[in-house]
Amino acid sequence: MIQSFKSLCSELSNLIEVWENRLTELPPALIAEKQNRQQRSIRQIVGHMVDSATNNTHRIIHMQYQDSPVNYPDYANLGNNDRWIAIQNYQDEDWALLVSLWAASNRHIVHVIGQVDHSHLGKIWISATSEEVNLEEMILDYPRHFKLHLGEIDDLINQ
Repeated sequence: MIQSFKSLCSELSNLIEVWENRLTELPPALIAEKQNRQQRSIRQIVGHMVDSATNNTHRIIHMQYQDSPVNYPDYANLGNNDRWIAIQNYQDEDWALLVSLWAASNRHIVHVIGQVDHSHLGKIWISATSEEVNLEEMILDYPRHFKLHLGEIDDLINQ
């Protein structure tokens, strides 16, 4: 495992551990009613984080065996992430199940990151907005995105 990935995996694992308990203990009204600037409830933010973990896991896998640039759908741009949230109706998902899914999907991406073959880190994926991102950049950016959404949840908890 690349040293930077080792610390990244450790950081994510620690955040998952802390936040799994914190999320589980949130009152039902708080997780359903308060909304962030994107009009997402805590339930919907957590659901989006599940989507992010699973989509990034698949992208990381595809980037290790497909020719570069990798052709893999971009769920996060062009409003698709909001479609995913709506279609899956995270607002009405069983909270305990959703938190469990969030924890498991993020623990799994940590595992996958730890298994990445470093010879593929330069492979490119092209986003829907034509941005070229290599595998290493994608992996190194995941904690930023993860913490961004935890920060949104924290802001809603503390309002």
